[in-house]
This record gives sequence, structure tokens and C-alpha cells, in this order.
Amino acid sequence: MGNVFYFDWEVSLMLWLQAHLGAFGVKLASLCSAFGEEMILILVMGFSYWCWNKELGVFIGTNFCMTNVWNPMAKNIALRRRPYFDTPVKCLKVVDPSADMYDIAAQGFSFPSGHSAGAVATYGSIGAFVKKGWAWAIAVVIPLLVGVSRFCVGAHYPTDVLCGWLLGVLAIFIVSVVGRKFRHKWAFYLLLTATALPGFFYCRTNDYFSSFGMMIGFFAGNLFEERYVKFQSTRVWWKIILRLAGGVAVYFGLNIVLKLPFSSAFLDSGTLAAYLVRTLRYAIILFVDIAIYPMTFDRIGAKKEK
Repeated sequence: MGNVFYFDWEVSLMLWLQAHLGAFGVKLASLCSAFGEEMILILVMGFSYWCWNKELGVFIGTNFCMTNVWNPMAKNIALRRRPYFDTPVKCLKVVDPSADMYDIAAQGFSFPSGHSAGAVATYGSIGAFVKKGWAWAIAVVIPLLVGVSRFCVGAHYPTDVLCGWLLGVLAIFIVSVVGRKFRHKWAFYLLLTATALPGFFYCRTNDYFSSFGMMIGFFAGNLFEERYVKFQSTRVWWKIILRLAGGVAVYFGLNIVLKLPFSSAFLDSGTLAAYLVRTLRYAIILFVDIAIYPMTFDRIGAKKEK
């Protein structure tokens, strides 16, 4: 299943890198790759949104969600198989360790790189929003390390990474420039959602439906929070720790609870019904984390201060 296409120089470069990485190089590449993992990127967004600067968190979250949903839409068009499927390149770090490394539905297609796109959308948002030297350093250095690590570990071709970076930049541009032309945020969110809807007709990998659900939950949660919650950011260290710990607990806890009514066989069946359940599950998780969970912030602060 899927297509095989690559430049000879890509495989030659990846084989050369893997031959010279050594044990330490493999660990370093895996560490750099982790900064593009979905959970780390969500933590960065959560820290910005729940704690440091809510507006920055919304900017990061919007860019991250759109990149996350556009990426599998592109992947399901290109259908490019990962390098280790068809070349001598070794896979040193799989996308989903819990699934078979050759299960395309679980591991996803290769083009473009989701880690690279997500890293640019997340860390690049910090640079675009803060507009200071240290922020631009984060915006450039971390996505660069993440992208290079992805073809070092054999998960992507270099051209996957290049196009992933471009996709992240595109998301930041659209949200920054196009978004300002809309008087109402809900109208802009509706437009963004419309760009993601075609994926329902042809995408058949888990990552699209998870990302679509996260996007819907984030948009709805942000609109609800702005209207009814209106929590304040904080720079108090113990509040930051409590908010982050609670947000992570809600994310993982709901993910477990919402799976309970369904069997593992159904959730992994790859049917439209299973994909819709996955979409709804992630929509609920993000909505609760973005809109409902922040309702507890004032109460947590009041109890601690007493």
C-alpha cells in the first residue's frame, strides 16, 4: 500500500548519517526528535495557554491544530511510504511504538513530515508572536534539529522534512495574516474547518481523525472560554505546576475514560465508525482542557492561598 518515490541523494545521505551516528548519535537524534512529538508540542501550547500568555497559547494552538490536520491530508494524497519500507535505511525510532512498524494506518505515511511541520508551527509561533532574539532562536534552532533528526532515524526522507517545514510556515502565515482580515474569530475558525473537511472523503489513517477532533475541540473550547470563562494567565510558579499537572491529567484521563465503552478491536478496526469515535474523543478532550478545565483555576488558587 502506498507509493515509493525518492531522490538517490536522499537515501545516500541517510545511509551515510546512520553509518556515522554511533550509539550516542542515535540517542541524540531521538532526543531532538522528541521535541517534535505531539505530546511535547501540546505541553508547550498548554504552558503558554494555561500559564504564561493565553493569547500566545491560542496562537500556538491554532497553528498547531491546522498543521496537524493539513499534514495527514497531504500524506493521504501523496501516499509516500516511509524510507525503511523500501530502502536499506533503518528505522531507529518508530512513530507509534505500540503498533507494528510496517502498519501504515498506525505509523502514517511519510510525506510531509508531521514532526517537522508541528515543530515549525509551535516553536515558530513563539518567534512570530514574541518577536525577540531569543524567541527567533527557538523558532529556528529547535525545528531545524527536529527535522534533521527525522531523517537521521529513518522515519522520513529529507524532502519530507523540507515540505514539513514549509507547511508549518504556511500555517503561521495564514493564521497571522489571513486571520486578521476577519472581524469575528468564529468565522475564521469556520473557514479553517472547511479547509480540513475534504479529508473525510479520502483519509484512512488515524492521525487525520485525531487531528480533526483536536482542531474542533480547540476552536470550540477557545470560543467558549472567551465568552464564559475568561481565566487569567499566571507567572506564579506553584500555579504553573498545578495547572500543567492538571491539564496533562485531564488529557490522559479522558483519553482512557472515553475508550472504555468500546472494544480494542473496534477502535483499531479502521472503519468509518471507529474514525468518527476517534474524532469525537479528541474533540471532547481538547474542549474540556481548553474551556472546562480552566474554570477550576480560581478555585485552585483560592484554596492554596488560604
